[in-house]
Amino acid sequence: YSVPEETKEGFVIGNVAKDLGLDVSTLADRRFRIVSGSKDAPFQVNLNNGMLYVQNRIDREELCVDNNVCQVNLKIAIENPLEIHYVGFEITDINDHAPVFPEKEQNLKIAENTLTGADFQLLAARDPDSGANSLRTYKLSHNEHFELEIRDGGEDNKIPILKLQRALDRERNSKHHLVLTALDGGNPPRSGVMNITITVLDTNDNRPVFTKDVYSVTITESLPLGSLILQVNATDADLGLNGDVQYSFVSNLKKKVYDTFEIDSKTGEIRVIGDVDFEDTEIYRADVTASDSAESPMTTNCRVIIKVTDINDNKPEIEVTSLSNLVPENSKPGTVISLISVSDKDSGANGKIVCSLSDGTPFELKPSFQENMYSLVTQKALDRELVAHYDILLTVTDLGQPPLSSVKTLSIEVSDVNDNKPEFPQNPLELFLFENNPPGASIFSVSALDKDINDNAVISYHIIRGDGAKDDLASFLNVNSETGAIHALKSFDFETMKTGHFHVLATDSGTPSLNSSVTVNVFILDQNDNVPVILYPVSANGSAEGVEEIPRNVNAGHLVTKVRAYDSDIGYNGWLLFSLQEVSDHSLFGLDRYTGQIRTLRSFTETDEAQHKLLILVKDNGNVSHSATATVIVKAVEPKEAFAASDVKNPVKDEEENDVTFYLIITLGSVSVLFVISIIVLIVMQCSKSTDYSSKYLQDTNYDGTLCHSIQYRSGDKRYMLVGPRMSIGSTIVPGSNGNTLVIPDRRRRDSGE
Repeated sequence: YSVPEETKEGFVIGNVAKDLGLDVSTLADRRFRIVSGSKDAPFQVNLNNGMLYVQNRIDREELCVDNNVCQVNLKIAIENPLEIHYVGFEITDINDHAPVFPEKEQNLKIAENTLTGADFQLLAARDPDSGANSLRTYKLSHNEHFELEIRDGGEDNKIPILKLQRALDRERNSKHHLVLTALDGGNPPRSGVMNITITVLDTNDNRPVFTKDVYSVTITESLPLGSLILQVNATDADLGLNGDVQYSFVSNLKKKVYDTFEIDSKTGEIRVIGDVDFEDTEIYRADVTASDSAESPMTTNCRVIIKVTDINDNKPEIEVTSLSNLVPENSKPGTVISLISVSDKDSGANGKIVCSLSDGTPFELKPSFQENMYSLVTQKALDRELVAHYDILLTVTDLGQPPLSSVKTLSIEVSDVNDNKPEFPQNPLELFLFENNPPGASIFSVSALDKDINDNAVISYHIIRGDGAKDDLASFLNVNSETGAIHALKSFDFETMKTGHFHVLATDSGTPSLNSSVTVNVFILDQNDNVPVILYPVSANGSAEGVEEIPRNVNAGHLVTKVRAYDSDIGYNGWLLFSLQEVSDHSLFGLDRYTGQIRTLRSFTETDEAQHKLLILVKDNGNVSHSATATVIVKAVEPKEAFAASDVKNPVKDEEENDVTFYLIITLGSVSVLFVISIIVLIVMQCSKSTDYSSKYLQDTNYDGTLCHSIQYRSGDKRYMLVGPRMSIGSTIVPGSNGNTLVIPDRRRRDSGE
């Protein structure tokens, strides 16, 4: 539907029910209604007849602001069944608005010397109507100096321009009154008017003149606020206001000029109002306008150049680009660690920079081809085990007076590489092990140190096997690869093996891995695990029994016999003592507790019995002592019987003594061979050592019936002896050592100066 604006309320637009083909009689039952729009909608429908009529005032300019075509859309709903119908309305314009100026009067001031052809824009009128009813033209009241020109401003805007056709003369007419009329295109047209008052100004025919065309001044940066730097001066030949000069900066300068300087409009003094920074701006250029105070002022310009000189007010700046703050310790000299850029905002000598590093570091600065660019490089080899972290002090100083400097600390971590092999605190090591150790038990522990860290310092231990030497114990031992604990796979016997050695290999977990080995010299220590053996007397059936016949006329001190015994142990464990366990007459016989010799204490008497039984106890000196017994039967006979018995028994006794001597020689020979082998091995080992270590086994040559053992060895400045029955009274037991180990004061060596 098309509806003109301002149509009266109740005006019937059309029968929308009929136009939609609906049954008028069912409209009420089907709730025929408009469902879109506000409660103040300009349209409504009659349910009785389906007529669409105007309900409220229609104002096109209110509904469609600045739109040439005004379209209003509504939705009509009807139920049972539900239907939605769309109804569109075009609101046509009528000329109900007149053009209106924003001001009722406009005042213009025009100098009398204004040239003809000059134009002056006037205020434009506005008309809310559209199309043909909008603003169309302007008319100017008749006059002899001005004419009207209309320009198109776009979007149906018409701009009135006042053009000067004839020169003005203030002395003839100082004011001109004009009327501007705006007309729209309606029928009949509507119009609006605005009064124009033109004031003719007196002529100012002299311009201000500066003393210089260009003013130049040099200042230092960081001047205090309010400092006077320059004064410009201009004069005007006119009198009064026409000769009163005002100063100002032109309006198109850089913002920095206005923020830094100001000019006094009366005196022309230019002062500092902001920070003067050479690093920000080196030269300021400004144009200053001198204007008189006439109603139509005349102006002139001059150029002001302000040069700023640098002072040393900026510290050097350091920028570090780290390739990595973690440097491997095997980095070659010349490896680049960081890139360093230094800068100084000052210029000249104030901007020249000298860089230096703190002393005592394995780093140096190398300049780049680009100025003020440096590389921090390694100067010599690094060693993390000596120094793992460096704090390098980088100092940059400019050459200004006084010089300014900046300092930056560069932190560098040295990362570990596997360059240190495991080290044992001592090589070789000595292990003193008691015999009869339980198999599988830990007998020793080795530990190596690796100066590296992390995986490079994780150490595993292995026993080196396959030496093949006679005293190599590797096949009898096992080692815990993580802890270094040594376990014996068998029980050792001092009487079978007295010394030995093995090698332990320590390997780290680095890549590639490094290793070192240590030699462990083992000394088997004796325990009292052997029972004394009676060598004499021995009967034919092997028991320790014997019969001795002596004349009854022997004197006191006569040697009846000598009990001989042997103990495979050494030291106290092999030191045998003899005692009479049972004897028929204590006053008749005596026993030497050290040698086993049985002697008469007195001469025989008539009352003494002819046969005496002696039970001899042979006991060693171990902590838990072992013993054996021998029985000697002494028969006292008349001298002739003794000689006869002696003659009869000589062959038998000689044979028995020969057997005993043979066994004794075999035993002593075996022991001697073992001792000689041990001495040779120890001598070879000591020759391979750098320390003063020697060992040798010596057999006591003063054999008096008891097989005594003594072993001497030296370690460092101490000499040790494992002794048998005969000991030096000055011998002392070493604390913490085996009970058999004695330290012998080496008086002889001190006396001889050895």
